[in-house]
Amino acid sequence: MKVGIIGCGNISETYFNCQTIFNNFEIIACADINEEFATKSAEQFNVKAQSVDDILSNKEIGLIINLTIPSAHKEIIVKSLNAGKHCFSEKPLAMNMKEGLEIQKLSSEKKLYVGCAPDTFLGAAGQNARKLIEEDKIGKVVLGTFNLMSHGMEHWHPNPDFFFKPGAGPVFDVGVYYLTQLINLIGPVKSISSISGTATPERTITSEPRNGEKIVVETPTTLMGSLEFHNNAKIQFFCSWDVWKHKHSTIELYGLEGSMIVPDPNFFSGDILLSKKDEDWQTINNDSMLLGIPNKTDNDGSKIANYRGIGLSDMIDAINNQRQARCSLDLAMHVLEVMEGIITSSELNEVYHLKSKPKQPKFLDETEIEKLKV
Repeated sequence: MKVGIIGCGNISETYFNCQTIFNNFEIIACADINEEFATKSAEQFNVKAQSVDDILSNKEIGLIINLTIPSAHKEIIVKSLNAGKHCFSEKPLAMNMKEGLEIQKLSSEKKLYVGCAPDTFLGAAGQNARKLIEEDKIGKVVLGTFNLMSHGMEHWHPNPDFFFKPGAGPVFDVGVYYLTQLINLIGPVKSISSISGTATPERTITSEPRNGEKIVVETPTTLMGSLEFHNNAKIQFFCSWDVWKHKHSTIELYGLEGSMIVPDPNFFSGDILLSKKDEDWQTINNDSMLLGIPNKTDNDGSKIANYRGIGLSDMIDAINNQRQARCSLDLAMHVLEVMEGIITSSELNEVYHLKSKPKQPKFLDETEIEKLKV
């Protein structure tokens, strides 16, 4: 399928490169409201630079990859659908459930697919952890925790303002990876109870080129509470940009027969730790799996697995075979409702009961991955 990209910021390079990993799409054009960005990407990746209107009217293109800023996600998805094109968007799907429901309605009316990142849960760590749970290696999962803590983005990002505006914050920006992984592992969320806080009313940028500038904080920078899942598991969470250091694991799951530590869901691989009852921890390495083989050098010089684009490739395969994609609109809507529900529960000081209940994404086995890889 021929594909166009709208939004040529930092993440676009990852999507341009992923067409060398997966075999069922070709990026032929790109657009950005900043024409200079589009021209630069077009020259770098040998594609055509177009305006947003022109790329949407390009009859060769069957799908748009939406890499715009979060506040523009809904607008570009709607424009893509109205132009008769499928759309795969970066996370989050939309700024709120009202926007999400508009997307869902239009997608259904147009009979076009909408998919959404993150797709990291389809990586080796996420799928192997899922397999171990389904093989009953730790028994029925009854409890767990996930912890996402740092001191924000103003120390390294050149323009960190949007991280502290409504529709961002630690849950919408990074928590989406953790929530999607948990839904992959144990199914959909049933209810939420949360509290929130903001450590300081403003943050000071210490990165260049705006070192010393102040940012007004317009969204909670700490959210904590519990999620109850439809399988009756209870997961405690702590999401904060007000923490300098900590020693918590990213995701821990506690079953009737043992415990599991799942690696950072922002990545495709990493070691799983598994313990049967009171036995020692067993390390399970995933680097030999197809979406776990290190293929990129990280900023610190270490080798990591980065297969962003598997969700897009799987969605195109789903379109071609008339099945549900794993990074489906139903999943993205549920994750969006969970994120909005966390905020709502903290604001109203009451339990939030979710309306959406998607199917758990289908397990992705190695034979299916093999068919999609170059």
